[in-house]
Amino acid sequence: QVHLVESGGGLVQPGGSLRLSCVVSGSGFIFGNNPMAWYRQTPGKRREAAAIMTADGSTNYADSVKGRFTISRDNAKNTVALQMDSLKLNHTTIYYCNVPGPHRLTNWGQGTQVTVSL
Repeated sequence: QVHLVESGGGLVQPGGSLRLSCVVSGSGFIFGNNPMAWYRQTPGKRREAAAIMTADGSTNYADSVKGRFTISRDNAKNTVALQMDSLKLNHTTIYYCNVPGPHRLTNWGQGTQVTVSL
């Protein structure tokens, strides 16, 4: 079974920064061969991809985070990070990591709460 553990969330003022981290562990999963994504929970409790990084390092961002968030990965440590800069109030939500697309892992992690507030 593969486990996803997110961390790094917290309370920050608008314009501030946070760095999220996700560690992937478990047998049968070759981290470096898979794309990874950071998801954000919507008000309707859906999870939508905010940032994606393919196995070869290409990235894609949702319009709401483009220019503010940067996704990165360390294949040697099975980790994916999300650098969040110039945070806005509407970036407040729970963030999760997972594999994007049809190979998405069924067991989500607990997520990490990001709260942007004055």
